[in-house]
Amino acid sequence: MPPQAKSIASYFKPTTTVVAATTTASASPITTPDRKKSTLSEAAKRAIQEGAQAAANDAKENDELGEPSAKKQRLDVGSSPSGAKVADIFLKPSPSKLSSSSGTLPIVRSKTREELRERISAKPDWANKLKLEVDTMGEDWLMALQDELTKSYFLNLKEFVTTEQKTKKVFPPAEDIYSWSRFCPLKDIRVVIIGQDPYHDDGQAHGLAFSVRKGVRIPPSLRNMYKEMHDEIPEFVIPKHGDLTEWAKHGVLLLNTSLTVRAHEAGSHANKGWDTFTAAVLKVVTSRLAPGPSTISSTDKVPGAKGVVFMAWGAHAAKMCAGVDKTKHLILKSAHPSPLSASRGFFGNNHFKKANEWLELKYGPEGGIDWKALGAGEGGSS
Repeated sequence: MPPQAKSIASYFKPTTTVVAATTTASASPITTPDRKKSTLSEAAKRAIQEGAQAAANDAKENDELGEPSAKKQRLDVGSSPSGAKVADIFLKPSPSKLSSSSGTLPIVRSKTREELRERISAKPDWANKLKLEVDTMGEDWLMALQDELTKSYFLNLKEFVTTEQKTKKVFPPAEDIYSWSRFCPLKDIRVVIIGQDPYHDDGQAHGLAFSVRKGVRIPPSLRNMYKEMHDEIPEFVIPKHGDLTEWAKHGVLLLNTSLTVRAHEAGSHANKGWDTFTAAVLKVVTSRLAPGPSTISSTDKVPGAKGVVFMAWGAHAAKMCAGVDKTKHLILKSAHPSPLSASRGFFGNNHFKKANEWLELKYGPEGGIDWKALGAGEGGSS
């Protein structure tokens, strides 16, 4: 199993500390090795056995869920500057305080973009680093993620990205980094598709995973996605472009784990903090199951309360959503749509149909995604 896969997997498993029993002076010595009494409790033994089985399962899954070779990254979420484990986002409640580069401050939540802008402007260091987020992030996402933005790891991440943008070519363009949040409001999300890096060649990335701007050659992975969708939904007309904006507008969150990348260097912005931030994004999505902050009735849920579908293609995506509650959400796993792995389980996975079947059960006949919208009114392509 690749070291990075193991490190990511470890974030989604609670650790079990085994404490050896203290030997007292009155304890009888044990002289027969083959009859040595174990100091491990039955629970500890079961935990060790389950851990070994989980590791074996991870190794098998990594073999089965292929990744495109061009996208192999120096990806180890465990080395994230935040020092936090990604799964902690799912397993632990939000802290009552947040850490910033200037210390620990009580959380003061803003209700509007302007309120947050004013709060941040009181600290010049924050204002300089967070201008892009305050100016370009979709407002519902901005309000939901505001506490994350002032944590030390994110401020350090922004310092790194800003320096890269000044000295290197970085994709996508700054104004497109958060386009996913503008095209796909939090309240509308029904499906989450997880990618790795933005595309790192010129003119491709525009802030949506797997998507490229109109006029740009359709990437091979996306062509395979189109093929699978056409096989599942014959009415889907394969478009001549690779712009997935319409999917985003119909409730599909197309989220890369790293939101930026240095030109022509895959994985160059991994392990800088984006992984922790995008895990927080996923937490925001799954947290919509909880009552809204201003609701009185426990049955009055915020939009999306009945769950969402996660499409986890490839080992990386599977690890990123491993902490998601499977009793409340649907997680669909398969091989990656890359040409190198699509034939190993992506083709024929029926994920688009399965997603809609599940959503219609949860939300009613109109609850599915109109996948056909992307190619509507356009000539097909081979």
